[in-house]
Amino acid sequence: MVVLLLLLAYSVFLPLKLGTVWFYAGLTTYLVGLVMFLTAIVNIATTPLGQPFTKGLYRYSRHPMSFSGSITFVGVSIASASWVFLLLSVVFIFLQTSQAIAEERGCLETYGDEYQEYLNRTPRWIGMPKSR
Repeated sequence: MVVLLLLLAYSVFLPLKLGTVWFYAGLTTYLVGLVMFLTAIVNIATTPLGQPFTKGLYRYSRHPMSFSGSITFVGVSIASASWVFLLLSVVFIFLQTSQAIAEERGCLETYGDEYQEYLNRTPRWIGMPKSR
């Protein structure tokens, strides 16, 4: 949580490299992450209560909100050409992985075999091999 707060606070003071390749590449990356994040929110909102999230982006990643949030931070890092922000983003990604593992354990206890099947067929992160 501390790293997330640092990222959010620090991002307010980052000068963007307007008009450069860094800016446009970062903006594109950020927008991809933002669209994915908003899509994941819609996926959650349309899932009936008491059921695990397995539709929409959740078919391709067990944690699309965390993944897309990380993409937005990397986009800001690129758009501002800030190595410090990129380093904080990498730390955030590692912490998100720890959080994801804990969430999966809890979901496995709650949803049992149904969630185990989901773990077996869906990678933790989009584009990564399936792992548990």
